[in-house]
Amino acid sequence: MSTITPRPLRADARRNREKVVAAASAAFAEAGLEAQVEDIARRAGVGVGTVYRHFPTKEALVDALAEQHFERLAGTMEAALEEQGDPWQIFSAAIWSNSTAAAGDIAWCEMMGGRPSAVRAASPGQQRLAAATAELIARAQEAGVMRQDATVDDIRTIMCGFGHVAAAQHAGAPLDWKRYLAIALDGLRPR
Repeated sequence: MSTITPRPLRADARRNREKVVAAASAAFAEAGLEAQVEDIARRAGVGVGTVYRHFPTKEALVDALAEQHFERLAGTMEAALEEQGDPWQIFSAAIWSNSTAAAGDIAWCEMMGGRPSAVRAASPGQQRLAAATAELIARAQEAGVMRQDATVDDIRTIMCGFGHVAAAQHAGAPLDWKRYLAIALDGLRPR
């Protein structure tokens, strides 16, 4: 069985793709998943056709952004693995760091709160994120500062709930994502 390896992008095509992703990230952060491809193209300084050449559908662009976001989340959690000190403080700080960065991105909150297809598309970053999170959980449990029954799935659920609350807050609901996250993290502490 042979596999076809895609040809690498030319330098100008790679730059255009990077500009489109950066512009899409900014547009979706401000307008949520309702951001328009025309606005993304304008922000990137390219034509709409260039956007569609790299991302044949808006869904494909959303998937690329989800993958990029999960890579950033994974990087934060992996960096936390290098820190020394109280395992709960390290875990909690990493969660707060990722949440604070995500809270300002309306589209990301909408994805976490109710767009499972985009979240599933980001599996490489998710695998790294899950592995780092599992190690941080294990360290906190070994130190007795986290519930013994806490799992990576619990953290995923907390983060999806955070996304839902933050998206609702962006839409004008009288909710506070920081309060929600503090309560959720408190629930991970041992009894």
